[in-house]
Amino acid sequence: MRKLFDDFLDRYFHDEESIILVFLLTIGLVIFLLFGNALTPLIAALIIAYLMQGLVNLLLRYGATERLAFVSVYVLFFGIFITMLGFLLPQVWNQLRRIMDELPNLLNQGQELLLNLPKSYPSLFSEEQVRQFMDGLGGEIGGFGQTILEYSLASLPNVFSFIIFLVLVPILVFFMMKDKSELVNWAGNFLPRNRPLMIAIWQEMDGQIANYIRGKFLEIAIVGTVSYAVFVVLGLNYALLLSVITGLSVIVPYIGAAVVNIPIATIAYVQWGFGGEFLTVIIAYNILQILDGNVLVPIIFSEAVNLHPVAIIFAVLFFGGIWGLAGVFFAIPLATFIKAIINAWPSRVQSKPLLD
Repeated sequence: MRKLFDDFLDRYFHDEESIILVFLLTIGLVIFLLFGNALTPLIAALIIAYLMQGLVNLLLRYGATERLAFVSVYVLFFGIFITMLGFLLPQVWNQLRRIMDELPNLLNQGQELLLNLPKSYPSLFSEEQVRQFMDGLGGEIGGFGQTILEYSLASLPNVFSFIIFLVLVPILVFFMMKDKSELVNWAGNFLPRNRPLMIAIWQEMDGQIANYIRGKFLEIAIVGTVSYAVFVVLGLNYALLLSVITGLSVIVPYIGAAVVNIPIATIAYVQWGFGGEFLTVIIAYNILQILDGNVLVPIIFSEAVNLHPVAIIFAVLFFGGIWGLAGVFFAIPLATFIKAIINAWPSRVQSKPLLD
């Protein structure tokens, strides 16, 4: 057993930089787990500043001065931030409140549909089965409503924290973009001078992750905008709320598109019942998702993240289970980070990467 352990250390930790990297990753993970909530504005601002830097570099390549590039990109970011805060979020919230007010009507429509199942399919469903299911569903809905009420009351103290978050993030983004060089040099003082392993990991990550996150934001914006236009043209209720959900569904590969079918089909059924309008909405939504997966994604993600679908789904489930929606969004970048470490890690015995 001792020899096996010594062989493992000699194979993967014979380089002192690998030991330093493990130490830094451990410290970073502990800080994130212990103080992640308090550092949320800082982490969000760091991610946004990193994404905005790509646009700054693009303007610099086209001859813009550093000050002009920084000011232009920050004004763009601030304009988007204010637009979302002042228009998009209130409208989505109002539509969400409206749909909660109409929830009793939605439940009545669902009950009517369930009660008609024994008549339409007597060989598959009996009235007793439907009644038992409705009783159980009623209890679950009651518990869900109580959970929402308790969560709403418990979340009241977080309103102040949310306001602080909204104020701090634009300020932090401004200074991180303005003083990028000074901050990078300061952080570099904590790293070893000779760091080929860290450089190799960063070079593999930088292009892929930056391309992925920027592309994902662009994909969300395009899919959300097009779906909003489609829902408005078709006359579907809660078009803005459903388009936001549709845009966010692209965060979760292979799963989000299928899941969002449920609220869209439910609202379309309550509005029109089974008919031509209902089928048109469902067909239009699925055509949109097909175009997204087969046309838009290949165009946007010119440098696709090279991960196996099983690895992607596992990353989404794992990180989403730990950090919720944020974990779902950053699951693929985090999996890419782990893959970069595995591929670049110094080893006396070269092995095939597991995540390729």
